Parts: sequence; structure tokens; C-alpha cells
Amino acid sequence: MKKALLFFALLLINSTIFSQEFKREKYNFNADWKLKTGDLEKAESPVFDDAAWRKVTLPHAFNQEEAFEKDIVELTTGIVWYRKKFKLPKGIKDKKVFLEFEGIRQGGVIYVNGQKVGLHENGVMAFGLDISNIIKPFPEENTVALRIDNDWKYRQLETNSTYQWNNNNFNANYGGIPKNVYLHITDKLYQTLPLYSNLKTTGVYVYASNIDIKAESATINAETEVHNEYKSAKTVEYNVIVEDLDGKQIAAFSGEKTTIQPNETKIMKANSLVKDLHFWSWGYGYLYTVKTILKVNEKIIDEVSTKTGFRKTEFKNGEIWLNDRVIQVKGYAQRTSNEWPAIGMSVPAWLSDFSNKLIVEGNGNLVRWMHVTPWKQDVESCDRVGLMQAMPAGDAEKDAKGEQWNHRINLMRDAIIYNRNNPSIIFYECGNESISEEHMLEMKTIRNTFDPFGGRAIGSREMLDSKEAEYGGEMLYINKSAQKPLWATEYSRDEGLRKYWDEFSPPFHKEGAGPLYRDQPAEDYNHNQDEHAIEDVERWHDYFRERPGTGKRVNSGGVNIIFSDSNTHHRGESNYRTSGEVDAMRIPKDGFWAHQVMWDGWVDIEKHRTHILGHWNYADAVVKNIYVVSTAAKVELFVNGISQGFGKQSHQFLFTFDNIAWKSGTIKAIGYDEKGTILSEDYKKTVGAPATIKLKLNTQPKGFLADGADVALIDVEVLDKNGDRCPLSNDMISFVVDGPSTWLGGIAQGPNNYILSKNIPVENGINRVMLQSLTKAGKIKITATAKGLQPAELTFDSQAVKVENGLSKLLPGIDLASNLDRGATPKTPSYTLKRNPVSIVNASSPSNANDVYKSYDDNELTEWRNDGKSSSAFITYTLSKPSMVNECVVKLTGWRSKSYPIRILADGKEVYKGNTAQSLGYITIPLEPVLAQNIKIELIGANTEKDGFSNIVEVEATKDLDLFKDKTAVDAKGQLRIVEIEFYEKIN
Repeated sequence: MKKALLFFALLLINSTIFSQEFKREKYNFNADWKLKTGDLEKAESPVFDDAAWRKVTLPHAFNQEEAFEKDIVELTTGIVWYRKKFKLPKGIKDKKVFLEFEGIRQGGVIYVNGQKVGLHENGVMAFGLDISNIIKPFPEENTVALRIDNDWKYRQLETNSTYQWNNNNFNANYGGIPKNVYLHITDKLYQTLPLYSNLKTTGVYVYASNIDIKAESATINAETEVHNEYKSAKTVEYNVIVEDLDGKQIAAFSGEKTTIQPNETKIMKANSLVKDLHFWSWGYGYLYTVKTILKVNEKIIDEVSTKTGFRKTEFKNGEIWLNDRVIQVKGYAQRTSNEWPAIGMSVPAWLSDFSNKLIVEGNGNLVRWMHVTPWKQDVESCDRVGLMQAMPAGDAEKDAKGEQWNHRINLMRDAIIYNRNNPSIIFYECGNESISEEHMLEMKTIRNTFDPFGGRAIGSREMLDSKEAEYGGEMLYINKSAQKPLWATEYSRDEGLRKYWDEFSPPFHKEGAGPLYRDQPAEDYNHNQDEHAIEDVERWHDYFRERPGTGKRVNSGGVNIIFSDSNTHHRGESNYRTSGEVDAMRIPKDGFWAHQVMWDGWVDIEKHRTHILGHWNYADAVVKNIYVVSTAAKVELFVNGISQGFGKQSHQFLFTFDNIAWKSGTIKAIGYDEKGTILSEDYKKTVGAPATIKLKLNTQPKGFLADGADVALIDVEVLDKNGDRCPLSNDMISFVVDGPSTWLGGIAQGPNNYILSKNIPVENGINRVMLQSLTKAGKIKITATAKGLQPAELTFDSQAVKVENGLSKLLPGIDLASNLDRGATPKTPSYTLKRNPVSIVNASSPSNANDVYKSYDDNELTEWRNDGKSSSAFITYTLSKPSMVNECVVKLTGWRSKSYPIRILADGKEVYKGNTAQSLGYITIPLEPVLAQNIKIELIGANTEKDGFSNIVEVEATKDLDLFKDKTAVDAKGQLRIVEIEFYEKIN
């Protein structure tokens, strides 16, 4: 204790004594850039005349204004130059100076003061440059220039290879410098940056070990790569300070002194047990600041602050464990560009939080970024809002070889090093399709080398029988495991515009009506909101039904594709993808609320909710079905207080009330448990005629910053005289803006999607528009008018931002608050056991007897089948003990297309007879409970073949994983084929 107090006292003294000494600095380098499209000769020269170039503040893609106006394949590509002039701060001499780019798109050459200092080509990852020997001290001026090429077919200069992920289906091409840039100034003895590309350095690594959730303690470990560029050896002391979310110091410890020779690099380490920890969790973005300090002769030489969080993970028994509690994946596969209209991906950090927190508010717990590594801003945002992440490196839709595989492993290495201190990353994804075991082992080795203690599972899509992958899961289909967790990496791919409520509401869009897709009907990609939400419910139920607690083999959830409408490959009537549960401006569709109802719990439902789909503003003659999404056991509907009876329940969460006649007033849905106790309720009311416009301002906590990059969101609603939103209003709103800002606008169905237009309609009574700041602060007034409506006006000020010689100390996102709304991880179990699995001891059949075990081997890529003869189309299972089996859960080969007429016998007594249903994986067959030890499954007729999910075109019915590469399987009529089978009895 005395030693600890002495250390604190010395640290305080040193902080005072050396406060006037040099201090490591990280500057915001986003200000004062210029850009010009076209390939210009000698544009790297400091004396090149760029007076006529466009002035921008980064992040800024040169073509970002095209976002959502143009189809992804039509986004402008080509050569663009960026230039910036700046000066170092006074007194900086004989120091290390580094540039950090969070990423450029696609490939670029970087120049400083006319000299080439680097090349970066993968179009995704951050990289660093050491410009110490080129930079000029104050008051001299320095020039940075980049020549960037964002061609879809860009080829690596050294190998002439294209990049697999530079793809015009899913990777929206916002070219140039669409991410943040920083300038670092350090001593010549310094902690390196986590930027492996160009610099070949790994930076600071912070992780927790010996985590004890109940005791709220863990050993906090800090490891730092330290480099000495002095001409003499330095004996270095390594100190660590841990501060909580409020900036209060909670721990301090140090490692052994280390001598580092000139031009030598060493890893310095320290660790200590820390108590009273808050563990990062879903919806609880509790973060600590870990300061790693280098001292020589008691003088502070270098200090790095790492914002991180601590949590415990395990991946076992087919389940995902977070802080000793099982969590089922409930979330979204989101395009990594995460883009917005007219600005693309280059939004301010607070807007990333706005979007990602909305996922958490909708009870999503994980975002699976698709195909390429997300930029650091989104990674850090997920830390703050408490949203788990699956982080890919880069790929397309298949494994790679040769140079393209080298690209992928290099990108994964760089991404892990850069993001390994971010607690929200739970999974490393090596491919959007299965990869070979050799490649999986190679990726795993990278993880084990650079992030051995981060508590992250590494895997890939599919990988169901992989011995190397630590998780897996297919697209769309339902997988189960008693070993590594399997979760659906993409499901429910339907599309639908927010504007379309249903067939009875303006503009009276007929469900499914729209243009053909590849000369085929595309009903599933032109939904109305009600049918889109119903599809969401039906698809999620498949995963929820097989959740942890339902048996030894379970499903670990899935991610719906996508969260927000995206400027990527599409199949519906728009020129962008409308699969989102919110639109491109993050305004919810009904599917968002449906998920909020179904997902409110780690596994089982923990908070009951009810939501009525749609609205209650119709014409007198309308009679329609009313749909309610609820976690209740039964739901009763009332119109103006008169009961309409109880809804027909399907897929557990959906309640349908047929042929309800509209009457002006109020519709109310009440959800009850089995005993009639009210659990939750929702209501809609008839709203009056449109009367007025309402504007609402949304900015970051510090206000609207006049830095040339900040964005203000303005909600615009059409209300009736009572202040209620008019759900059928599609009124055209005209905007006038005065003051220092740039109009970005919003999006709506119509000409050019109304991108950048100051005349834009609300849809269903609401829309949202954006303003971008200029570098001049001032008063801004926005006025909204519409025919026949009371206008609205909003006035606010933008806040000045200090930039000196091109540098600012205001770092993006640095002061944004963590979201703690869900609270710490609950101490109670996240599920109850629903039934008891009954173990299979062995099985027998007269056909393919050596393969019978494959029908219960917990491997969905094996199967048992008979020889095609009806006389051998049966299999008998011997259970571990006589049991009252009441359910059989089975995955049959050809699950989405085949129907098997079967009979099930329990010790000779028929307990089931019928035709199996098609599914996207497993079906549950109810059995008459009979005490028995032998269960016989027999085929009693010819198979029938009809795709039960013919509209799901992304995965064909004849896919290998479904029909096991047997081209004759579709036509086989006498085969009984079982992938996996399970038996259950009730819990007494």
C-alpha cells in the first residue's frame, strides 16, 4: 500500500515538473483540404497552383453527393487529387511526425513536399506514414498531396492483381479520402502506432485476463511496442494508469525497466489486478481510458491514451457467452459503407452513434459488417453504444487464391492490429463464403499472433464442419450445433419502400408490384410495409424456435440483411437496396418495431411488447386484416373500446385479425399471458387533416460545429391541429435556408430520389433533411412551407472551431458519451430449459448401415440415406433410456423443397403419420407421448418436390448444402434422407 501511495505521489510531482516539456500530440488533420478530379501533371509539387480547386473538410469523398442518386454501378470513378498546406506547431524540432489515414478509396500515391512517401492500394484499411525527415519546421509551410484512383477495376501496381472486394454489388465506391486523417508528433523514443501498412508497427495492446464477473475484477494487461530512434541506448520505465468513464483514476501500475538500444524495438509489458470493474456489455458501452507512459530518468517521454472496455467471452456448447451470460445473436448484416444520402459514408462521428445506437434501441445486439472492415469511426461508435460487431477483413462471395488471398490475409492482419483494443468486436470474419481449412488456419494464426487474448472467435460464413473455425453459419438457412456457435450471417433479404403502408393507403401500391428482376417477377423485393414486417417475423421465428434452452443442439441467432436502405445492389423498383428496417435517413419502417418486440431479451423474452402494424386512417369502406406483433400468449383487439376477439397466432409473434372494418377513432391491442394477465399493449388513433409543419433539430452535444464537415439533422413532420403526425401525408415541402451551411437534403421516392433537392415530400407524415456546416460560424435559419399548411421555422447557431495552420486538437468523436441505457449484464440466466433432449445410443437400418450415425453426429454436412428402395426406407434409433418422447426435431435433405410422407413408431406403436413440411432447416414433429426406447422412422410413400421458398433466389434449392451434391436427388422419389435428428421429452 505504501509503495502504491509513493508511486501516485511521484507521478503527481512528475506531471507538474514536466508539464512544460514536450508532450506527444495527436491532431485532427481534416481541415483545409482541396480536391480536383482528373489526372493532373505535377500536382504533387508544393508550388502547383490549386487556387481554383474545391475546398473541403475531410472526411470527404469526391463523389459523395451522388450517394442514393445514382445506382452503385454508376457512381463516378477515376483519378482525383487532394492537396493540403499546413505548418507544424511552434517549437517542434527533431521529433517524429506521422500521418495516419483511416483509409482511402481505392489506391493512392502520397506525397509530402513533392516527395513520394507512400503507396496504399487496398481501399479499405488505415495506414501510416513516417514523414519526419521530409517535414519542415515552423514557420515553413508543408504540402501533402494524394493522387487517388477509385476505378472498379483498379489493379495493384506491383502484381497487376485486382482486389476481390472492390465490387460494384456491395462495396459502394465513395472515392478519394472518405475517412479521417490525423497527424501525430512524438519523441524519438516512442510508442508505435497500430498501423502495419507502410510503418510495420503494432502499437499498444490492452486486454483483460483472469476475469471474474461475480467479483467484478480482472487482471488488466498492457503491452506496448516501443521504438528508440536516439543514437544512444535508453533505459525506459513503463507506467500504466487506468481511468474510468468519468475520468477518475482507479488503478496505476508499472512494468520492469527496460534498456532499448538505438534503432531497437521492444515490447514493454505491465499488468495488475483491478477491482470494482464495470464490464462492457450489450447496450452498456462502459469504457476505460488506459494511459501507457514511458519515462526516462523519471521524466515523462511519451504517453498514449487507449480507450477500451473489458468483457468476458466464451464460445462453447453451440452458444455465445458474454460476461457469463448466454446471448443469442439478434441484429443486422449491414453494408460497411453505412452510407447516407448525398454524403455517403463521410458523416461526423455523432451521426455514426445516431445510427448504431438505433440498432440497440431496436433491441439488436450485433452488427455484422459486410465484406470489408468498417472504418474506425464505426468501430469506436459500436464501443460507445454497446453493440457487438463481427469484423470482416475483405472478400467477395468465395474463397481466393494467389495474390488475392495475400490481399485478404494482409488486410486481416492490419485490421486486427488496428482494432484489437475495441471491446465491441466479438467475431473476426474471414470470408463471406466458406474458405478452405488451410486458409482458415492461416487466418487463425494471424489472430493468435496479434490478438491472442482478446476473447474473439474467428470463423467464416458456413464452415459448418470446420475443425479450425470457431463459429460459422449459413445465409438464410437454420443451423444448429452442440459445439461451436452457428448463427445466420444473412437472412430475410426482402425489400420494401417506407412510403408504402399497405394496399389501402395512398399511393395504394399493390403488394409485390414492381419491375421484373432478371426477367422474373420480384414480388419479395417490392413489399408494402405490412408484408415486409410479416416476412421479418416469419423468418426470425425460425431461429428463435431453436434458441439456447431448447435442447443440446441449438441455434445462436442471426442477422437480418440490412439495417438501413443502402446505395448497393438492389432488386426492387428503386435504384438502391430497400431491405432496411429503417430508410436511408434512419426513419423506422414497421419492420424496425417488429424486431424491437421480438428481440427484447438476451435469449428468452425479458420485456413484453406489442406493436400494431400500420396506422388507423382509412376510408369508411375499408375492411382489412390487422396484424399485431407481440410477445404475449394471446392478443385481443379493440376498435373504439369494442372487442374484435383474439387474433390468430402464427410464428409465435404474429397475430392476425381478419376483416376488421375501419371506424374513425382508436384501435387497441392488448397482450395477455396464458392466465389472462395483461403483459403489454399498443394503440393507434385516427389523426385529423394535415394542418401544420413541425421542424426538430438534431445535432451533436456540442451543437452544430463550423468545421466544414459536421451535419445537422432536421426532422420535418406534417401534423394535424392536435399536434399528431398525419400518417397519410405525402405533402411536398419547400425549404429555404439562410446562413453559413450547405444543403444536403434527404431522400424520397421521385425524380433522382430528390437528392440535394430543396423541394422534397414527407412520406407517411415524416421525412428528415441534412445541413452540412461551413468553416464560418453564424446564425442559420431554415424555413419549411407547403401548400395549405402552416409553415415552420427553425433558427440556430453554428459553433466556431479553432484550426491553426491546418491543425486542430478537436478529435472526431472524442467527447461523445457512452450509452449505458440497458445497464450492466444481468446476473440471472438468459433462458430457461424448454424440454429435455433424449440421447441416441445407436441406430440401425438395412440400408447404408455404416452411415446411420451421420444422422445424429452434430454435423449438418453429413447425412444418412437409404438406397432408394421403399423396402429399405426406414431407420430405427435406440435411446439411452425408455422415454416419453413427445417431439422429434429433424433436418431432412432437401428441406426447402421436399416433402416426405413418413410414419414414426415408438416401440412399435404409431405416434405420428403425415407429410413433412418444407422449411429453411429444421421442422418439429409432435409425437403422441409413449414410453419407449426404440423410435422408428419410415417412408410410406413417394417424395413430392416443390420449392416451398421459390422466391428466395439468393440460395437455390439445388445448392450443395441442401442436396449434398447429388444431381439426382431432386428426382428421387423413394429416398429417406436425414441430416440430423433429435428427440425430446417434456420437462416434468
